[in-house]
Amino acid sequence: MIRLSRHHTERIVFAVIGLAAVATAVPIIIIVGSIFFSGAEAVSWQFLLEMPRDGMRSGGIWPAIIGTIYLVVGTGLISIPLGVASAIYLSEYAADSYWTRMIRLAIVNLAGIPSVVYGLFGLGLFVLFLDLGSSIVAACLTLSIMTIPVIISTAEEALRAVPQSFRVVSVGMGATRWQTIRRVVLPQALPGILTGVILGLNRAAGETAPILFTGAAFFLPKLPNSIFDQTMALPYHLFVISTQVPEMPITIQYGTATVLLAFVLIMNILAASVRSWQRRKREW
Repeated sequence: MIRLSRHHTERIVFAVIGLAAVATAVPIIIIVGSIFFSGAEAVSWQFLLEMPRDGMRSGGIWPAIIGTIYLVVGTGLISIPLGVASAIYLSEYAADSYWTRMIRLAIVNLAGIPSVVYGLFGLGLFVLFLDLGSSIVAACLTLSIMTIPVIISTAEEALRAVPQSFRVVSVGMGATRWQTIRRVVLPQALPGILTGVILGLNRAAGETAPILFTGAAFFLPKLPNSIFDQTMALPYHLFVISTQVPEMPITIQYGTATVLLAFVLIMNILAASVRSWQRRKREW
């Protein structure tokens, strides 16, 4: 039997991990690159800022862009405070009991439920039972329910990763528990919390099924006037022009996909910049 030294074993493991990373990244780069390359021809100021015309076969995607921004911002305003507050309670206040373990298990399971289930739930609760109709607010509430479990899980892990000695020192200096959480724990956990927020909002920005049932419009060549109006959105718009509109130019499909990917990429870059800035300020 051949026995490898620790050095050779580490090199083999690192090589396997590197190959796995390359095997994962290369297809993603190829897919994203091909979409950007194919969609660059269609993307222009007219395409971005004009209203759709001729059954979405011409014109632009301005209502879909604005609608996506409305949905992401509305989802963030609802899900971020609720998700972070729930994570603070579970991490800093709740006792380690059978019920809290069940709650954490339920949160993990909720994060893995297919988005179409959330869409049907939002249709039954917000659109029909609460009589909000097919609207921006119903879509934002549905996306928030889908996003909150992701934010809770990642935010709680980030809070638990802060060394316990920080809390002990703060309380020993006379701070209350809430002062310790607000001024010591939260600033140190902020990079991890932002990671969960990014994951949740990116999922909300790219989902089609939840907004299909609760607030997305098939063809709406105007901007919504209130949160109780329907709106176009990039994911649903891309689905419609790819499957429901005959003789749709392929360049418009690729152009819409390019704009959606660019939208998500910009969100990632902005959030990652804030996260890196906060991480440099971290004291451990």
